[in-house]
Amino acid sequence: MKAGKQTVWRFILFCAIFGASQAAPEPAKESPMEIDRATLVQWTAPYRGWHYYPDHVIPPAPKDGLNFKMTDCPLVWRQGDEWRMFYTGFDDRGYQTALAVSRDLVHWTPKGLVMSFGAPGMFDHGGVAFCTALFDSYDVRGPRTLKRWNGKFWALYSCYPKQGGYELRPGAQGAAWSEDGETWHRASDSMPILSIEGAAAWEKDCIYAPWLVEHDGKFWNFYNAANGSIEQTGIVNSTDLLHWTRYPGNPIIKNGPPGSYDEQFCSDGKVLHDGDHWVMFYFGVGKGGAHIMAACSRDVYHWTSHPEPLYKAGGNPSGLDKQYAHKISLVYNQENDTFYMFYCAVGDKGRGIGLITSKSLE
Repeated sequence: MKAGKQTVWRFILFCAIFGASQAAPEPAKESPMEIDRATLVQWTAPYRGWHYYPDHVIPPAPKDGLNFKMTDCPLVWRQGDEWRMFYTGFDDRGYQTALAVSRDLVHWTPKGLVMSFGAPGMFDHGGVAFCTALFDSYDVRGPRTLKRWNGKFWALYSCYPKQGGYELRPGAQGAAWSEDGETWHRASDSMPILSIEGAAAWEKDCIYAPWLVEHDGKFWNFYNAANGSIEQTGIVNSTDLLHWTRYPGNPIIKNGPPGSYDEQFCSDGKVLHDGDHWVMFYFGVGKGGAHIMAACSRDVYHWTSHPEPLYKAGGNPSGLDKQYAHKISLVYNQENDTFYMFYCAVGDKGRGIGLITSKSLE
């Protein structure tokens, strides 16, 4: 009888364990790195509903004595009581970087050349485009002012080895420093900080624009690169601004599906901190144009793109950006509680620097 009771209890215990193992699993919890659509809509909402300025703020051929035929790649920051902008000019040979200054973010005065072509045979002989600098704050509403590191101001630039055309491959990146924010020097005359050497398949043909962020005790360089006619975005990290290590999970921003606004390019990302998350403003190429897009992240590595542009090409009724609206620089003006987004506007009036604002300037 005792043995029989033990058998019954063993059977009951077996059934309990087996039944528990066959019970329906709990619903899978959402990964903390995934961003649901409702949150994505909420986080990108402050960067929609733009007001356009009717003309270029830096025209294709500014009166700067540099014989530019196109202008490109704005980078805007604050120094003292004035705003400053690096802008890139193209003169049939290649890129050069120039400077303009402003008191109101709308009317800009050219101040001359910042950096010209590298020496013949060097990685930047085809010209340089200052795309990013080390800033004091990367908060989306923070002051965009230059920060010293090891006693110097720093910038990263996009560059090309050959003259005689527009962005002749293979592109690379260089670093520059300044003691006063006025006069800039190459960190190296012969070695780029990033090139197609050691590149993965997605970036094997050309390295493009850098965007520099200081975060979590190191430097982050967000850059776009090409495999054929496809461009995507990746990350490299550094502790000294000169030696960079590729993130093995690259690319972090991949092309959208066929028919999307970023099916061909996901390029030129500008990463800023917004509360408890990050926002990347990048441009997508698809549906016949280049458009200003946004992606969001909680950890800087994992990103979710919103499929609808923040601003579509052709938004300016004058035809200013009929073909392309891309390569942005965003600053926040505390004086009028307004975001100013500068961008390369390509359309009926050529390639120049356009402006859209979060509030009407009128």
